[in-house]
Amino acid sequence: MYINISNVNKQFTHKGKLFTALNNVNLTIEKGEFICLLGPSGCGKSTLLNAIAGFDTPTSGSITIDGKEVKKPSTRNVTIFQNYGLLPWRNVIKNVELALESNKKLTAAERRQTAQKYLDLVGLGNFADSSPHQLSGGMQQRVAIARALTADPDIIFMDEPFGALDAITRMKLQDDILSIQKKERKTIIFVTHDIDEAVYLADRVVVMTPNPGMVKKVLTINLGPGRDRTSEDFQKIRNIIFETFNMKHTYPIEYSI
Repeated sequence: MYINISNVNKQFTHKGKLFTALNNVNLTIEKGEFICLLGPSGCGKSTLLNAIAGFDTPTSGSITIDGKEVKKPSTRNVTIFQNYGLLPWRNVIKNVELALESNKKLTAAERRQTAQKYLDLVGLGNFADSSPHQLSGGMQQRVAIARALTADPDIIFMDEPFGALDAITRMKLQDDILSIQKKERKTIIFVTHDIDEAVYLADRVVVMTPNPGMVKKVLTINLGPGRDRTSEDFQKIRNIIFETFNMKHTYPIEYSI
């Protein structure tokens, strides 16, 4: 296994009361997998993501990446958030180059060439000299993805990165991130509360439930590339997840995964 999460618990004290955010979470992730952490608000999915990324420390249990215990964020991994995190005083390509500025071995020309490569990959090659405020929300998120890829990370953590976007832009970016992952062969851990998004993107969906936050079910999505949201198989998996959350579904389930 590449990432190993073993008996992880996370507790907070809130207004004098002890709150359990994560309860005995166990999960293994292989290199190159696309994992979706799925669940409602308050189920601990972002807490788990932050613990794997090294931004937070479990109260008990352990997390290892490639055999090494996670104690702090690694420069080998990057996190993409919902708010894009672009610097408004820098143009697009300078925002992307930011990921390379700590590498003193690269010349300014080499930084720009690498940044341009990833802007081209996300379809924004012609917007290198634009300011962030001139771009739509979806385009700004593409810049954030390009910046993350420019750093050549081992793992990309994504915390509801498409949550603030309209449905059409969101679906387009879902296709983009799948295409990019296939080309770049990155390990992606993606937080979402959207069932369709999880089924469409993931190799495996980790279904989390709150109070306390725990893994209820892990589903392997055997749909292959080029997934059809309207297909019978897609709807069957979607309905299994609805049942896991004790929600009504619209398609009869007569099978198992």
